[in-house]
Amino acid sequence: MKNGLYSVHVDLLDGRKGKGSGVVMVRDGKIFGGDAYLYYVGHYTVTGALFKGELQINQHTPSVDENPIFGGQQQPVGVGVSGTFTDNDATMNGTALVGKASQLFTASLRRLADID
Repeated sequence: MKNGLYSVHVDLLDGRKGKGSGVVMVRDGKIFGGDAYLYYVGHYTVTGALFKGELQINQHTPSVDENPIFGGQQQPVGVGVSGTFTDNDATMNGTALVGKASQLFTASLRRLADID
């Protein structure tokens, strides 16, 4: 996966309603990103055109009006992802452990800028 800044768009699966968007920076096996309410930190590995990763999602700003898709809880949410990528985009599936419940999701990423 090319080092860079990516937009990310997330949709919940299994009949759950929810969408989210943000930005993610991937660089040399590390992932950093966030949106208006949450931030993400983690790592990934690449094999050919496949990647796998683990992230921890934390809330940085509570919201009265919005419900962040991964619970908006004060506690960290662990996430596992895997997917495929090209030079300019990626698709992935993941599982977030929100409290005691698993939340399945899919996401698409689009490269916005290169990072050296």
